[in-house]
Amino acid sequence: MKKFLCIFAILVPNLLASDVEFAPERFIMNGASFESQEAFIASGSRCTTKVPTLFESSIVEEELRFTRDAYGDSFNKAAISIPVYFHVITSGSAGNVTQAELNDQLQVINDAYSAYGISFFEAGADWTNNSSWYTMSGSAESAAKAALRQGGPESLNVYISGIGGGLLGWATFPWWYAGNPSDDGVVVLNESLPGGSAVPYDEGDTLTHEVGHWMGLYHTFQDGCRKRTGDYVDDTPAEKSAAYGCPTGRDSCRASGVDPIHNFMDYTDDSCMYEFTTGQADRMSSMWNAYR
Repeated sequence: MKKFLCIFAILVPNLLASDVEFAPERFIMNGASFESQEAFIASGSRCTTKVPTLFESSIVEEELRFTRDAYGDSFNKAAISIPVYFHVITSGSAGNVTQAELNDQLQVINDAYSAYGISFFEAGADWTNNSSWYTMSGSAESAAKAALRQGGPESLNVYISGIGGGLLGWATFPWWYAGNPSDDGVVVLNESLPGGSAVPYDEGDTLTHEVGHWMGLYHTFQDGCRKRTGDYVDDTPAEKSAAYGCPTGRDSCRASGVDPIHNFMDYTDDSCMYEFTTGQADRMSSMWNAYR
């Protein structure tokens, strides 16, 4: 009997190590629980910016071509300096963001965009205690923006609040401004600012990503491996689906090149993202001249 127990004790650890699969640790974001980080990405909570239809996108591309032809070689030459209005929305003591934290966030987006001729400066900041606006859901978003938005189409309005449902942020596209000026801007989770609790999206690049949309960029994985349209940028390799974490060497569309996991318009962790491409920079400049 003792001999049997000894053999059993040796075999069981080996069995556990090789044959038993453990479920991944649950991923918690902004109070919402997901089965894994992959499930969080699949849920669409990473970025809820509305994806334009193919028809809408085709109209935009035609307008861009027309504007480029009108401007000629000088179209993308000028540097872009963007005024930023920060709107911090709190609910009592919940969700407060300090001026120092806003300064850190501004530095993050400047670090991301400065190499491409785009810079940002703070034009104003305000703090509003309004529990009904705090989650920026439904009519609350419209009400908050109508009351707080400042500047014209060239002004970036950033709404920082405790958006619920595990969401990180969303943005409007530049060609939407003419039809609904008061809606224009970016909404981000307060805990996504540098030093926040939205790990691994806690270095401020949620705003970097959403400003990319505000400047006219799509996700690098838009339309998957169908590069004919995709993100309408020639030098971003096609990507079958959104990446998460930092999967070095990922190649989901093998005819296109290694996935652009370090691009700000993918879904990887903040620590993994550090670049735009020349084509994206040209597109942002074109969008600026055409719509802002």
